[in-house]
Amino acid sequence: MFVDRVEIEVIAGRGGDGCMAFRREKHVPRGGPCGGDGGDGGSILIRAKSGVNSLVSFAHQRHWRADHGAPGLGSDCHGRSGKDLILEVPPGTVVLDKEIGLEIRDLVNDGDEIIAARGGRGGWGNTHFKSSTNQAPRDTTSGGLGETRRLILELKSIADVGLIGMPNAGKSTMLSRLSRARPEIADYPFTTKFPNLGMVNVDLERSFVMADIPGLIEGAAEGHGLGHDFLRHIMRAGILVHLVEPMPMDQSDPITNYKTIRHELEQYSNELAARPEIVVVTKSELPGAADIHEALGLELGRNDIHLVSAVTGSGLSKLVRSVADLLKEQKTSVS
Repeated sequence: MFVDRVEIEVIAGRGGDGCMAFRREKHVPRGGPCGGDGGDGGSILIRAKSGVNSLVSFAHQRHWRADHGAPGLGSDCHGRSGKDLILEVPPGTVVLDKEIGLEIRDLVNDGDEIIAARGGRGGWGNTHFKSSTNQAPRDTTSGGLGETRRLILELKSIADVGLIGMPNAGKSTMLSRLSRARPEIADYPFTTKFPNLGMVNVDLERSFVMADIPGLIEGAAEGHGLGHDFLRHIMRAGILVHLVEPMPMDQSDPITNYKTIRHELEQYSNELAARPEIVVVTKSELPGAADIHEALGLELGRNDIHLVSAVTGSGLSKLVRSVADLLKEQKTSVS
């Protein structure tokens, strides 16, 4: 089960109360107050951990509580502090505050963490209130309440390259040919139910992560179909590889399909639509694929459109090199 967006409530531990106690030992004639402080409540941390690839554990448990601090004891013994609760999420998880809609932290890298809810401070025992004018204080303070927050965890896949296109454009097949990823593949729309990631090796020194994004349809930016839920996954992709099927099963026009996807990207995010794009006509083994390749190039005024076949492997090496070169140009321009 793949889950990439959940709402949870985190409740940090309450601090332990301070203790009121006095020393009355036989050989301590002037004992005085000895009440210890309460322990601090446990905090709740959210930490990105490599190897965790879904938020599914949070779909089954929405409320998370940390331990309370223990109250103080006599003989100046401090109470035990509550144990912090660490929630592990996939790298690429964005933490948002549900109440105000504010992004708190983007946990991009393995080990990134945030204190989502801070535990309450332990209360003071009566030892804290001892003074020359108050030698037998009976004052204590209660432990503080821990923070409670409602959060939204939203996963955005970390990929250098995002594969986009209509359903059945060949994205999953392409990813399976270029990497060791094994996405579900079939001859019906919406086979891909969630993004798949694969590592593509260019040569001994170069590689990149490619994400297969579920097929988009017209109206995806408004919530139609499956694609809208996963558009966020290509927000991190530096390059978009747009796959165009030359002979769609629904008899639609390939060039119109290309323009439809571009429109949905623009509706969702102007920043996303402005990303560098490599256009690829897939399934070159089919009759008429070369004609669509030529027509699309004329329509867009581009002569760099690729014609490939994931079945025969034709054109894949050239495509991989083009992607790697464009990624290198991007990194050079940023640095």
